[in-house]
Amino acid sequence: MKLAKKRRPSGKERTDAIAKQLQYIKRNLDHIERLINSEAELTSLSPRKYKMLLVVTEVYRQQLWMYENKSKRVDDRIVSISQPDLRPIVRGKAGKPVEFGAKVSVSCCDQYVFLDHLSWDNFNESGDLKTQVEQYKNYNGYYPDSVHVDRIYRKARK
Repeated sequence: MKLAKKRRPSGKERTDAIAKQLQYIKRNLDHIERLINSEAELTSLSPRKYKMLLVVTEVYRQQLWMYENKSKRVDDRIVSISQPDLRPIVRGKAGKPVEFGAKVSVSCCDQYVFLDHLSWDNFNESGDLKTQVEQYKNYNGYYPDSVHVDRIYRKARK
């Protein structure tokens, strides 16, 4: 709490606070592990709580790896315990430089919308354009008369 109240904590203070918090989580996970080893059953946990336990274990593993390797990133980093599939997508826009949620690539043909690519990870839409045009040709037997690129932005949900 002392660190959270500081206006600008130093790097060492931040690192020390992270180390302490990792120790607290390790202590709690070790306690749960001892209970399991003494034949306590996890079946008494609700499915939601069991999933959260698994997510917290993975978050601990990721944070420990970043701490030990002095890194600020890890692949498929979990940023929300309640929504572990959620990934940040850096947009670089003013006001909200990071958005959260799934990223989709869709194509529209004769008032039908086709979902071409859905991913919780960031991807480059330009790589999908050629594939979508070729899929159109394979389906209809000819290339489209024109190709339009449209971007739809919605407010990010946290």
